[in-house]
Order: sequence, then C-alpha cells, then structure tokens
Amino acid sequence: MPYPQSGSQPSFERTRAFSRMLLAIVVFLVSRAIATRGAHGLASGPWEPMLEQAMLAFLLLLGFSFLGYTQDRQAHPIAEQGLVQREGWGGETALGLALGWAMALASLTSIVLAGGLVVRLNFTPGAFGWLLVDGCFFAVSTLVVTLAFQGYPLQTASRAFGDSAAAMLLAILYGLVQINTAGASRASTAFCFAFGLLLGIAYLRTRALWLPWGLHFGWIAAQALLFGLPVNGVTAYSPVVQCDAYAREFFSGGPYGLQGSWFAVLLALAAIPVLLQMTSDLHFRHNAPKLVPGGIPVDLDSLARRQHEAATREQEPAAPPLVQILPAGPAAGTTPAAEVGSLTQAVPGLAGSDTAGTGDSGQSEGESRGEDAK
Repeated sequence: MPYPQSGSQPSFERTRAFSRMLLAIVVFLVSRAIATRGAHGLASGPWEPMLEQAMLAFLLLLGFSFLGYTQDRQAHPIAEQGLVQREGWGGETALGLALGWAMALASLTSIVLAGGLVVRLNFTPGAFGWLLVDGCFFAVSTLVVTLAFQGYPLQTASRAFGDSAAAMLLAILYGLVQINTAGASRASTAFCFAFGLLLGIAYLRTRALWLPWGLHFGWIAAQALLFGLPVNGVTAYSPVVQCDAYAREFFSGGPYGLQGSWFAVLLALAAIPVLLQMTSDLHFRHNAPKLVPGGIPVDLDSLARRQHEAATREQEPAAPPLVQILPAGPAAGTTPAAEVGSLTQAVPGLAGSDTAGTGDSGQSEGESRGEDAK
C-alpha cells in the first residue's frame, strides 16, 4: 500500500483517529452485551447490577488497552487512557467530588425552596451494609461511564476533530445512550448532553480521568446515597435515607429524579465556567506545550566549575630560559683571512687594487696627521 505524501499526512492521521473511535464504539457495544449476559447468568437479585458494572469496567479497560497497544503503540495503555498515577491525582478526584456534591446540594436547595421534602430514616445495621454496597456500585458504574465517554473514545475523537468538537460529539452520544432509559424525557436527554459536555471538559482540562470520575460519582452518590432521591427512576439505592420531593418537575424531575429536571440542565451548563476557573492551574500544568531544547547540550555547572578551578589554582613558577653558548666566530661584516687569500689568488687584479687602496688610505692618513701637527 503506498504511503501518504507529506501534504496529506494531517488528513490521513485524522482518518485513522476516526477509525479508532469507531472501533472503540464497537468495543463498548460488544462489552456491554457480554457483561449483561454474563451477569445475568452468574448472579441474580441485587448483586446482578453490581456484577454487570464490574464486568463492563473490566472489559472496557481490556478492550481499550488492546486498541491503544496495537493501534497507537502505547507502552502504558491504561495510563494513556487517563488512569495515570501522577502527582496530585487524589486532589483532582477530591475536586471533582466537591463540585458534584455542590451541584446536588444546589438542586436539593431549589426543591426545598420551590416546594418541600419528606425525609424517612432507617438506622438498622443491615441498612448501612447495603449503603456501602450501593456506594461501590455507583463508584464502578460512574467509572464505566468515564471510561466509555471520557477515556479512549474521547481521545481518538479529539485527534480526529479537535478538542471542542470531540467533547460535543461524545456528549451527544452520551445523551443518545440514555434515551433508552425507562422514564427518560427531553429534560433528561438535555441534561445528559450538558452533563456529558461538563465531564468532557473536565478531562480535556486535566488530561486524566480522576476529575470527571470524581465529579460524576459526587453528583450521583450525593443525590442517591446522602439525600435518598431517585436516580433514573430508581428509588431503592439508599436504604438509610429516603426523600420524597414535593415540587414542580422543573426543579425535582418528578419520578425520574434530578437528572430529569430542567433546573439540573441549567445547573450543569452554569457549572462549566466554574469548572474552567477551578482547573486553571491544572490546565496550565497538563496542557502547556512542552519545550524541546535545541542545539548542542552544554553543561553549565561543569563550565563554571572549570572556571572556578582555573581562577583559584596556584600558579606554577615559570621555567628559567635556557642559555645557549655558541662557538666564537668572526664578527659580522668581516671576511676571514683564508677566504681573502683565496679570493686574491682567484682574481689577480684584486691584489693590486687592494695595495693601491691601502697606499692611498695611508697617504690620506699622513696628510691628516700633518695638518693636526700644524
């Protein structure tokens, strides 16, 4: 198969990412079918939903890890999905729990102000045991939603369409999945879209699943376990606290619960700027571009150390210069006698000229002495 040219590389990578997103959707559908049939055959009664969610979470982790390892060459596919053990992951989870609990408390306050609540309590020892089991169920079920809609599928969609479009797309898919829930309405579908968008933004701001998982669990656990309100039409989640809301469906959601109220839709949309403000530092820490150094690596410490050693090292005394004694010879500009004799023999006229010159110089010297005597 011919490889794409450099000009078509971005579109080719987006196409590959989109194909991986489709594979992730297939993995989710197949895993959900296997988990539903497996839990129905292995357990019954109140333990069946718990086993189904646990099997689904395991199958999603396994399936998405397989895609990440084979398709994306990920060395650590579970961590790449967002479940990374990094510094501050507990604080991110706590931040999500706090925001989800605050949203549930705001919804409960609106019900109280718009109508009222009737609260029933049950403090038997068995009730607290089932409360713990229900807490584990919500922890696993919210993990399933986080893996399916904020994990590997959102990551591949982000590479295919960009962060904003990917968050919108996965939020729409989350709303469409919830349409088949018994008692679903337009308000519940709109809430699933708004809440799914909020969870997607939580992942994109931190590039991890701890914040969206904590946010989802805090929202569900607060209204179901702490306040005893119905969740998706089911009211048997909290054996300790049971509440009946007497307010308009705009605030209470009716028998479906808070997730079927238009007030919760507005609350989820209003929580988006709050989330953006709360995660400003996390966004900078985990989304800032990494600076790759260029040029030749230089060890500044080593250079400074060598300069310091050169400045503080004791100077060794200079070695004395060497004195070379050369053999004695004729002074510069003089001709040795042997050479003069040889030159005289070789040039006969040179001797006469030299004699004449000597006489002339002698005569001149005598005249100068006579003048001095006078």
